[in-house]
Amino acid sequence: GTPLAGTAPLDPLEFIRTIAVARITMPRAMVRLSAGREEMPETMQALCFLAGANSMFYGDKLLTTSNPQAEKDRALLDRLGMRCSTESGLATDAAAKVDLCRH
Repeated sequence: GTPLAGTAPLDPLEFIRTIAVARITMPRAMVRLSAGREEMPETMQALCFLAGANSMFYGDKLLTTSNPQAEKDRALLDRLGMRCSTESGLATDAAAKVDLCRH
């Protein structure tokens, strides 16, 4: 296990607030969404981007954790009016990738 094993899950609004604080305190940082996005509703992911997240891991797998399908990511970003820094960034392949997303 990990030191956080057995702890209560973080409240979704607290998670989003943490992203906002990271953006305010580190305005030039890459604030990435990664492991666990598969279990996040799209609305929560959208709020994370609006709160300051500007990057995400995507692809079939991130180490041992699944990621949402690239098509779902593209649809979500389109709905949010966001684009990735490289169009090839959302190509589907087995390796997890990192991409910068912008409004």
